[in-house]
Amino acid sequence: MTVISRKNRMPHPMCPLSDCMAFIGGAWTPNIIWNLADGPRRFSELRADIPLVSAKVLTQRLRELEERGILSRAVMETSPPAVEYALTRLGAEFMPVVQAIVDVGQRLKDKPPAA
Repeated sequence: MTVISRKNRMPHPMCPLSDCMAFIGGAWTPNIIWNLADGPRRFSELRADIPLVSAKVLTQRLRELEERGILSRAVMETSPPAVEYALTRLGAEFMPVVQAIVDVGQRLKDKPPAA
């Protein structure tokens, strides 16, 4: 059996870890997933949930997430028409990851600064 040390191993371009980290690290992606965890949300609700994101960037991210199968987009038959976004089964698989990030972030936030 050949053993390769971690220091010498280069990440493969098709590495699932690198792929996933690049995806989850995309602008506002964790925030969008987090805010869809409790159920479908309209665009205006997501804008209110994530006030620092511009409408343009939110639109781009929602399209990308829909194309990747992370969320679904449903046009509601209302007057005026409304659009709702919801996590797909694949999108829901990201929730434990996002929850872990939130948990670590909270611990870091609560930790007193080093002297």
